[in-house]
Amino acid sequence: MNTWNAAKPPILKPPTRMGKFVGIVRVAGLITITLISVILFLLGRGLRAMLGRWVTFHFGVARFWSHFCLRLTGIRLVVEGTPIQSGSLVANHSSWIDILSLRANRLIYFVSKSEVAKWPGIGFITRITGTVFIERRRSEAKRQEQLLRDRIAHDQLLCFFPEGTSTDGLRVLPFKSSLFSAFFQDGAGADIKIQPVSVSYHPPAGADLPPNFYSWWGDMGFESHIWDVVTRSFGGTARVTFHAPVNARDFEDRKALSDFCQRQVARGVAASHPDHILLPAPDAETA
Repeated sequence: MNTWNAAKPPILKPPTRMGKFVGIVRVAGLITITLISVILFLLGRGLRAMLGRWVTFHFGVARFWSHFCLRLTGIRLVVEGTPIQSGSLVANHSSWIDILSLRANRLIYFVSKSEVAKWPGIGFITRITGTVFIERRRSEAKRQEQLLRDRIAHDQLLCFFPEGTSTDGLRVLPFKSSLFSAFFQDGAGADIKIQPVSVSYHPPAGADLPPNFYSWWGDMGFESHIWDVVTRSFGGTARVTFHAPVNARDFEDRKALSDFCQRQVARGVAASHPDHILLPAPDAETA
């Protein structure tokens, strides 16, 4: 899977002493709330397996964890629209913070590249929370498409990032239409709801921070980016826009659905960042 490197990482001023102190406290808080949430989530999973599907408190734990982590990173969540109950969300991808911003709204099962399952710490959390891991190999395509259909058939809400990589958050790349194959079968669109979602981030007003401060892409270090955020983020905003959902059966093929969703998501991000141009256009896609 290609990594987007079309923009240079921002150059930031060193954090202040107070920023470093707050950063240490925030990191300690993030680690603590994550450990507690993982324990409660695993407890809920175990009780659900023994007592039945009525045990759902651990799903609330996952949403609480997302909200709490956003606050610890100095970000306020603003939501427009309402997420669908089941089907699939398709969103732009600019940061690890996307997971928090989206999961804070509803029980969501993310679709991720298989490499994430092997990441230390993060991989464990993604596995226990029901993430669907996919491999970009033709030999696995049919099996993975059926797996996604089965999850949706069980009223799960999936979320995937069709750009295939993260960006600086100031543009929306062409969507890879191959990822929409799960919504089509025997040449026709299935009766599956698809909801485009635009996610954008804004540094605090008056702060000496670039507009792509919260984005994480290319060769930027994961731990170093977390440190940048926790030491400098004081009053930022994550804006999540849930656009009107559509049905896959109303589109001629996966490319038509992919292009439509990309345009919706791009418009939402453009409206949130009116001073920036979003490139490239959908027809530049390679499936």
